[in-house]
Amino acid sequence: MKIVLQNLTKKFPAPGRKVQNEITAVDNFSFEIPDGKLVGLLGPSGCGKSTTLNLICGLLAPSSGKIFFGDNDVTDLPPENRGVGMVFQNYALYPHLTVRQNILFPLQNLKGKNRPSKKEMEQRVLDAAKLVQIDSLLDRKPGELSGGQQQRVAIARALVKMPHVLLLDEPLSNLDARLRLQTREEIRKIQKKTGITTVFVTHDQEEAMSISDQIVVMKDGLIQQIGQPQQVYDDPVNLFVAKFLGTPPINVFEGSIRSGQLYIGRNAVLPAEGIPDQEVFAAIRPEGFIPDENGPLSCTLNGIEVMGRDISIISSHECAASPAIRSIIAAENKIDATASEVRFCLKPTKVFLFSKKSQERIYLS
Repeated sequence: MKIVLQNLTKKFPAPGRKVQNEITAVDNFSFEIPDGKLVGLLGPSGCGKSTTLNLICGLLAPSSGKIFFGDNDVTDLPPENRGVGMVFQNYALYPHLTVRQNILFPLQNLKGKNRPSKKEMEQRVLDAAKLVQIDSLLDRKPGELSGGQQQRVAIARALVKMPHVLLLDEPLSNLDARLRLQTREEIRKIQKKTGITTVFVTHDQEEAMSISDQIVVMKDGLIQQIGQPQQVYDDPVNLFVAKFLGTPPINVFEGSIRSGQLYIGRNAVLPAEGIPDQEVFAAIRPEGFIPDENGPLSCTLNGIEVMGRDISIISSHECAASPAIRSIIAAENKIDATASEVRFCLKPTKVFLFSKKSQERIYLS
């Protein structure tokens, strides 16, 4: 089921003020989610991603704009009539019901011709439980399950209705790191197997990039960039996107363009032909550094972390925005940990320039 959002806006009254102002949570959001794809809504807390999900679901009504499922305008349609399955951050399971009864609950609430027979209900519960690999737990209560198992019950309950659209609101944030990795792989596997159009909300860029067909990066209710995860990582349109994506985060320096060269501090570190002289932010991905004793970028060496196949060089520079610069290099490189200085050449494809004023991208030729 294709989802089309047209100029979607949601405003809330500002709390605690005598003069009632409005807070814009989602601002003129337009986007088409292709049929059968998994799209990640990604951004920091308060950026409007969960509000967008609730607008798609029908739990919130938009202040303006339209929502289409396929060719059908569902903007004013109640949530129960949209054919949507919703999975919440806190699972929202009924503690007094068994796993079987929790999964069965949405089917029992169906009325008229949409209500399956008792036999069909039982079969759909079993099929949904098998899909998320909890069919052996059907007679347990939620309190007897691990966090990951409870999350699978919530997903099975959403899937048992055979929804056209699956909406996941930060579904992994309550799980530990190992379980989070395992569960996100399961979510992707289930989505591919069922072919359900899925919208996945998260503030964790690693989650979004690992399982999404497309990501939508949001800030302050506005779309910053839309694209395939790797494309957005490799080609950020502004400084916010560049800083938000990547682990370790991108290294940002205050720099300048002078006579066709990028300067960081006193040193010309990269050609920048065709770009007018100006002050810029130079952002360098951790993998964009090449150790070279004759390299143009000189940094103070603060430490080395061995991470198995990679080495993380921790250094500092007077023009860096953060106190620690992290450079990731292959483990076969030999770095003198006792040295006071480390010098780098830079990979041009891993260096991004941004306007000091607008923070929009300036493209190297």
